[in-house]
Amino acid sequence: MERRERPVLWLSRRLPIALLAAILLGSCGRVEQPLNSFDSRGPIAERINELFWPVFWGAAVIFVLVQGALLVAVFLFRERKGKERPEPKQTPGNTRLELIWTVVPTIILAAIAVPTISTLFELAECPGDAMEVEVIGHQWWFEFRYPDSGVVTANVMVIPEDTEVCAKMTSDDVLHNFWIPKLAGKRYLVPGQETEQRLYADDPGDYWGHCAEFCGLSHARMRARVVAMTSTDFDAWTANQLLPAVTPAPGSEAERGMEVFLGGTCIGCHIIDGANNPDPETLTVPAPDLTHFASRGVFAGATLPAQLDPTQADWEAGLRLWLADPPTWKPGSFMPELGLTADEIDALVAYLSSLE
Repeated sequence: MERRERPVLWLSRRLPIALLAAILLGSCGRVEQPLNSFDSRGPIAERINELFWPVFWGAAVIFVLVQGALLVAVFLFRERKGKERPEPKQTPGNTRLELIWTVVPTIILAAIAVPTISTLFELAECPGDAMEVEVIGHQWWFEFRYPDSGVVTANVMVIPEDTEVCAKMTSDDVLHNFWIPKLAGKRYLVPGQETEQRLYADDPGDYWGHCAEFCGLSHARMRARVVAMTSTDFDAWTANQLLPAVTPAPGSEAERGMEVFLGGTCIGCHIIDGANNPDPETLTVPAPDLTHFASRGVFAGATLPAQLDPTQADWEAGLRLWLADPPTWKPGSFMPELGLTADEIDALVAYLSSLE
């Protein structure tokens, strides 16, 4: 019986060590991770990290000391076969010990609370001169409105570099959470309320984010992308976003796609300025404005194309996948399966891809 137990005992002792080693080795990879809160790219995220790391290392030291003392007690004073140990001496009502384990944790918590509260107040309110962007959460995509210019877009927030941005956020349906880890912390989007989030990007680039609050079946497919660019490029982007959609050339595949768009159920939820609605401000629709759809580089809650740096082939393949059966890609999607033919999908892909 003992021989059969030995392999099990041997495995039970070494398996946790092997699993821990695998986890530690896996964390050593240097692959760029888009949702990396430790890779701060702006002063807001950097301020959060300045608070996090001292608290983390302090907690790590306490963890090692407490667990070390526990392991010493477990192994050094464990009961051994054939040797009986008397009951340890009891020490009830030790005033000195009670003061130590009350005062020391209080001091530690106070040392954490003071800088934490200070940082919370520091990051809570936007400066008066910050550029304002309205963020509206929907199931399952983010809408971005620029009140100063009138630009309305979806899935991708575009901001100028080295500029304080104030995101004024709310939700159109359920509770959401807007999180761009390389630029800032998390902030709730609450129906009927407005919350604020400060954003600041030091350099041009793409900064990915995610809804960080469960909001329904496709919560995992509700992403966001923040694109920071130079002020010159941002002004050019704004000017382009204010233009109506380009009219396709007569007889082109894109024109056929526009006919499919206008003749089907698409116009019940989407608008394209210059096609089915000359003034987007006059109509509220439950789905993204598609006027400059192709300029965003992503769609379907910023989950397609799946690649972070997609090619044209990736874009078209993702668009065909989405148009063929939206609920398959995004469960619970309010965009139903439309029964489009392959030719209609090809035409729509050509038209939507022309909306730069």
